Amino acid sequence: MKKDNIAALLAQFEALVRMEQDVEFWFARDLQPLLGYDRWENFAKLVDRAKTACAGAGQPIDDHFRGVTKLVRLGCSSERAIEDVALTRYACYLLAQNGDPRKEAIAFAQSYFAVQTRRLERIEQRLLEVDRVRARAKLVESEKELSAVIFERVGNESSFSRIRSKGDVALFGGLDTKQMKERLEVPDGRPLADFLPTVTIKAKDFANEMTVHNTKERDLRSEGAITGEHVENNRQVREAMRMRGIVPEQLPAAEDLRKVQRRLLKDSEMPSHERSSSRAKDQGKQD
Repeated sequence: MKKDNIAALLAQFEALVRMEQDVEFWFARDLQPLLGYDRWENFAKLVDRAKTACAGAGQPIDDHFRGVTKLVRLGCSSERAIEDVALTRYACYLLAQNGDPRKEAIAFAQSYFAVQTRRLERIEQRLLEVDRVRARAKLVESEKELSAVIFERVGNESSFSRIRSKGDVALFGGLDTKQMKERLEVPDGRPLADFLPTVTIKAKDFANEMTVHNTKERDLRSEGAITGEHVENNRQVREAMRMRGIVPEQLPAAEDLRKVQRRLLKDSEMPSHERSSSRAKDQGKQD
């Protein structure tokens, strides 16, 4: 396909995009002539095939294909209601994948929406990674605060480790920190939290915050009293998670947080035009 044709199709696809409540979508009838279909009946069959593919991928059809009714002007001030379909970017991707690749516009759309869909997936993944890194940093702060409160009231530097360990036993259903490290295959010398999923990191942080608050509020002054408070807080957090179908000790290990941090740092420092090629090299090394 010639560069001029690519540029023209790119401009046409971008011109047709609509926005509503920060959600991108395209109308099927707008895409119909652009993708080389003269009759709506034939294009509607393509939409149906895309819906089938959507269901096969385990995605809710209504989230990506929304039936709408539009009024079109016929002339002489008269209007007629016609059926249309609002399509998300993912729906457009499936539409293109099920179209006739011999049509130049379909071939372009297959690449265009595939690239854009992968880009959105990468953005979503990066946001999840950033959230995990931030949650881990917050956990470090709450552990520092808890450690300081314990030392201030007990005067024993080793008390914090014992109290935290018993809190872990309560959170992980009887498994202590060492057993959880073995279960998640945490390397020697690395903190358990660096391999926990975000939800568990936040659970530990929440329990810490409650222990700090209640230790001050109730003026707890002994290791035993603070231990009991911390164990009960972790037990209550665990119970709340279990009620929502989340069993902390059964969750799989998350990616090593150091690797995630290095990847985020590389993305933030590297010029945008170099990121995709570098990521491809990294993926090749991992494979």
